[in-house]
Amino acid sequence: MAFAIANACAYVQAALDRGVDVDEFAPKLSWIFNTHLDFFEEIAKYRALRRMWARIMRDRFGARDARSMTLRTHTQTGGSTLTAQQPENNIVRAAVEALAAVLGGVQSLALSCYDEALSIPTQKAQRIAVRTQQIIAEEIGVTGTVDPMAGSYYVEWLTDELDRRATQLYEEVERRGGAVACIEAGWMQQLIQDEAYRAEQAVAAGDKVIVGVNKYTETEEPEPPLLFRPDEAATAEQTARLAAHKRDRDAAAVDVSLQALRAAAEGDDDLMLAILDAVRAEATLGEICGTMRAVFGDYHPPASI
Repeated sequence: MAFAIANACAYVQAALDRGVDVDEFAPKLSWIFNTHLDFFEEIAKYRALRRMWARIMRDRFGARDARSMTLRTHTQTGGSTLTAQQPENNIVRAAVEALAAVLGGVQSLALSCYDEALSIPTQKAQRIAVRTQQIIAEEIGVTGTVDPMAGSYYVEWLTDELDRRATQLYEEVERRGGAVACIEAGWMQQLIQDEAYRAEQAVAAGDKVIVGVNKYTETEEPEPPLLFRPDEAATAEQTARLAAHKRDRDAAAVDVSLQALRAAAEGDDDLMLAILDAVRAEATLGEICGTMRAVFGDYHPPASI
């Protein structure tokens, strides 16, 4: 959460450096987070995030509009928490994560489907994910009040603790020159990889239980679940549509727009305006990304990782 806020602050600062008033654009900012399985920690995470964002927008960036200090977020239940073993257990995992997100106060959410550890989700898995959201929204009463966990001594303590630790990490990022400098140096990625390694070690040692993976591994269903299989006809149809799109558009206008995009990428002009012009000229996503890739190159982890 500290890295997310630090990255957002880099974006806000870049806009301010271009002369845009914070209250002109900050009310339109929104976030996307993952929600994972530590139930109370996830609830406290969103509560702490809202507190930190409001404080930083007010104190660091001088926001005056209350909407500029509001953290509006969507969440996706954690894909990394899904298991290929006993995949039906993922239905429960996603439901718990979704409930934590709702209790934490997210504005919208989407559930990872139970079979996504194995393939693109089937229609049945997608339907179960949607129905899970609808049960939370319609049947169990948790949407009837704002911040229903407020006042819980544990959730309040955990919110304070997350706020304290995340603020320390955020301040460390700023001391190191900000989010961009930390990414370019590989410092952020190293901390993330170290934490992922520690988590994997805990699973391998049995200190962290993953039901159906390192404990309770017996199963009564030896047959694998029904997996998604792509429709070859749909692939052929989409390929034909793309070919027709390229054939029927104004190729000269596309070339001009992509050249302008490249010039913007090579200079200091705003990329978004050039990207929108390319879209209006009917350039494809692949062509737009390819143009920018030719300037910026592909991402490679810093040597320190």
